[in-house]
Amino acid sequence: MKKLLVLLFFLKLTISHAQDYFPTDAGVKIAANTLVAFTNATIYVTPEKVLKKATLLIENGKITNVGRSVKIPKGAKVVDLSGKTVYPSFIDLYSDFGIKKPKRAGTRSRTTQYAASREGYYWNDHIRPDINPIKDFSFDAKKAKELLNAGFGVVNTHVQDGIIRGNGLLIALNPNASNAYRVLDTKSAQYLSFSKSALSKQAYPGSRMGAMALLRQTYNDASWYAQGNMKNKDLALEALNNNKNLVQIFETGNLLDALRADKVGDEFGIQYTIVGSGDEFERIGDIKKTNANFIIPINFSAAYDVSNPLLAQQISLRDMRKWNQEPSNLKVLSENDINFALTTRALKSVKSFHKNLQKAIKYGFDKEKALASLTTIPAAMIGNNAIGNLKTGSHANFIVTSGDVFDAKTTIYENWVQGEKNVVNDMTIKDITGNYMLFVNDKNYELVISGKAAKQTAVIKMGDKKVKSKFSYKEDWISMTLNEDSVFTRMLGKIINTSKAMQGTAFDTQGNETSWSASLQVKKDDKKKEKKKEKEEKEATIVVLPVSYPNLGFGNYKIPETETILIKNATVWTSEAAGILENTDVLLKDGKITKIGTNLKARSAREIDGTGKHLTAGIVDEHSHIAASAINEGAQNSSAEVTIEDVIDPNDINIYRNLSGGTTSAQILHGSANPIGGRSAIIKLKWGENADAMIYDNSPKFIKFALGENVKQSRSSNGTRFPQTRMGVEQLFTDYFTRAQEYEVLKKSGNPYRKDDEMETLVEILNGERFISCHSYVQSEINMLLKVAEKFNFRINTFTHILEGYKVADKMAKHGVGGSTFSDWWAYKYEVNDAIPYNAAIMHNAGVTVAINSDDREMSRRLNQEAAKTIKYGGMSELEAWKTVTINPAKLLHIDDKVGSIKAGKDADVVLWSQHPMSIYAKVEKTIVDGRVLFDRNEDLKKREAIKKEKSKLITMMLNEKMKGGKTKAPVKRGDVNFHCDTLEALKN
Repeated sequence: MKKLLVLLFFLKLTISHAQDYFPTDAGVKIAANTLVAFTNATIYVTPEKVLKKATLLIENGKITNVGRSVKIPKGAKVVDLSGKTVYPSFIDLYSDFGIKKPKRAGTRSRTTQYAASREGYYWNDHIRPDINPIKDFSFDAKKAKELLNAGFGVVNTHVQDGIIRGNGLLIALNPNASNAYRVLDTKSAQYLSFSKSALSKQAYPGSRMGAMALLRQTYNDASWYAQGNMKNKDLALEALNNNKNLVQIFETGNLLDALRADKVGDEFGIQYTIVGSGDEFERIGDIKKTNANFIIPINFSAAYDVSNPLLAQQISLRDMRKWNQEPSNLKVLSENDINFALTTRALKSVKSFHKNLQKAIKYGFDKEKALASLTTIPAAMIGNNAIGNLKTGSHANFIVTSGDVFDAKTTIYENWVQGEKNVVNDMTIKDITGNYMLFVNDKNYELVISGKAAKQTAVIKMGDKKVKSKFSYKEDWISMTLNEDSVFTRMLGKIINTSKAMQGTAFDTQGNETSWSASLQVKKDDKKKEKKKEKEEKEATIVVLPVSYPNLGFGNYKIPETETILIKNATVWTSEAAGILENTDVLLKDGKITKIGTNLKARSAREIDGTGKHLTAGIVDEHSHIAASAINEGAQNSSAEVTIEDVIDPNDINIYRNLSGGTTSAQILHGSANPIGGRSAIIKLKWGENADAMIYDNSPKFIKFALGENVKQSRSSNGTRFPQTRMGVEQLFTDYFTRAQEYEVLKKSGNPYRKDDEMETLVEILNGERFISCHSYVQSEINMLLKVAEKFNFRINTFTHILEGYKVADKMAKHGVGGSTFSDWWAYKYEVNDAIPYNAAIMHNAGVTVAINSDDREMSRRLNQEAAKTIKYGGMSELEAWKTVTINPAKLLHIDDKVGSIKAGKDADVVLWSQHPMSIYAKVEKTIVDGRVLFDRNEDLKKREAIKKEKSKLITMMLNEKMKGGKTKAPVKRGDVNFHCDTLEALKN
């Protein structure tokens, strides 16, 4: 069927140069002479190999010879390119050229679609490797002209729709041929992304982590299918297996997504070619470690219009820096030996491509590497050595220019594709630009001609007054019309010598003839000014502000190093049996707490005077949603296959803000959109590090479960997903754990089994290898989950929120489950009406390990004060109250061997407070993580001043840009997502 479609596709084409085996009924069949010799040119055979005064010989769309001493065959058409330069035509590997944008699936139904709509294909509509765009490809002559004019000769196009998108087509931009010649490869690459298909409303995945999990499961299923184990035919998996040896090109929207895509690829032995986003310079070390090829856009941001100081205040430093720094991205990539090609992707107009590339070169990007990134590198990436170079045997794809193709003054004259000429600017048209003295009707006028080739225009002045006029220059003829108060003078003439002198005949309104002339005015002062201007532009210092980690306000220009630190004479809250120690010293060395005592000494240690101050262990937040790009994968009732570790966002300013409140570790939990949620990430708040470095080494395995209103979609206007009742939630748990037991039996049997990431996670729970933190409120549901756990012989680790824990504290203690609760939140929804502020104390008194958590980016900065409330509500001792935010949450997270208390041998995660840590007047003076000072109040004040100065500097630069006539855009305030349990990510279609 596929072969028939391809045959019909080629047969239906309108053919300008017909295949030699097709009959013709239009007249005598004559073969055109395609033998052309281009002589006396500067020829870039490759970016590294340049020939002066050389000849390029082409025939039948291919290069037959190139060199300085090429013998020109008899009958060849000779084109003299003296003074001209020839380059290979450019290649764009990421395009949707000739492919209609898929129309979004339309339906009036408000019911969420959970199942796939394609029969005979994969269970998820967003997996579409079977899509072959050949049957829908239609050559877009208008778009081709834009690309040809910019120097492009070949594009790699595909349907930009779905997570796995099918294969690409390698297309020669030859408007004079048929698709039978233009299509160089019908399976040039396999394309992927994190975006869903517009053609389906299937809800899953609804998050970035869901998209990553879906990719993993798809690869697992493709392997299972390839082994012949599936009972059914799956055309999508079949296509994916058939495409596995193609170049795998993955589109990403930002730096973090590029690293995430590479992570998935590495897990399955796939090296993606990554379509970047222009921000790679921000984490260039991490980008280099991917070992990936990149396809880089150059859609640089315009400066902000900061002329209104009030509106300018809204712009974040991060966005201002982006404008300043991103033109240096190509230079940084190149200097770090990262292999990359360039693309026109994301440009509003292809016309801006050269302007942006010239800017990148001005910022230090090497011209030879620029040419390689448009020719030999993309050709090598796609595995086609017949494009991107002018070697013998390659396609005759080349551009003819007036000089350096990356110089703003250079004109592209012609772009030859497959031996067919495409005129961009007529190279027979002379350059007549300049300032002339025009003499006609016994008057002298100033004639100023500007522009390029056929687009040369003129302005005529009499003194300072502009004269109404019309000007044209075609086929060597100059035509001008003057309109002086409706008195017209029409002039025709030509250039008469090499000094651009003009002369011709003028006609007045009555038809009387007279002569006119114009001579080029070359003033010494003008020449000097022009040379001075060129020199100033060349020598102008490009100021690129340094990158910080992360690259925003309060980022570190250098990652703080582990120090040997001796804190002297402090009040030490150990959160251990030792209690609170007065006038005590603590030594931190090699990232660990090494000594606790009095009169301690250490060579080369940085001493900090703790007199009158309090030292505590770093606060541990058992339930947080900061530092993540997504929180919920709620499109299924179980999302055990997803993990928050995939979407840690090290750029979140809340990491720094939490450090300023003494928080050093946190469990980043999945949300509560479904009964079985995703896996957690337990992180240290290592401000400035990348996502992987923040995750605990050998991190305990956790997963989020949830009960109540959220999971049964009580407030959803279109929720139809099972379960819709609390009793349905119980049945769902029973069903999933029964299936997990059956899965494990099959896995252990030695018989073939389909690897299921979701079931693998649930088996870990059954075997006590993964712990559950369960979102909970109502007493009856808490009892229910305890019974389900006991039925399947596992233990619930933590009930989080647990606002009715005081009702079941005895049962919790018996089961061995901890409680992580709010200090005094209540009445924010119906199921929390019975909450009381004495909850934490009552559970504690019943023998439950109790923690106070935040579930909020603001509260997590003040957990010291939240802990203090347990003293007011329930009469807990100061030490026990403090344990609710230190050692207790550490115990619940199974990291109490590392953090949560001040004890020799534990990680050097400590906080120095200005006074009693639970006082509302207490301020964090220093937060230390692994022996590194990651927050310092004095340094923080300096950073604020530095931010103010940097913004002022950038505002000045942007004002200068506007004054010079540069493009600007309106100020925009950066959106900031405040993640909570019920926050849903809008994964784009």
